[in-house]
Amino acid sequence: MASGSLSAHRSGSWTQQENKLFEKALARFDTETPNRWQNVARAVGGGKSAEEVKRHYEILIEDLCRIDSGCVPIPKYKKTSNSTR
Repeated sequence: MASGSLSAHRSGSWTQQENKLFEKALARFDTETPNRWQNVARAVGGGKSAEEVKRHYEILIEDLCRIDSGCVPIPKYKKTSNSTR
């Protein structure tokens, strides 16, 4: 998630590293995982609670829905030498 996204403004302070760990944890702990949000919070670290990571996820989904519906433009990312975009 980009630091300029809607979720960055509404869900408290999340670092780029925490967001990367969050994304990886979501892939690792799917919806069928018992205690999913506790596991994700533990994987993210930084003192994030299960409730904080769950809300961060809900805001992510809201952002994606807004982007998909055309309400929010897709962010323009800087191209890097390692980028395949």
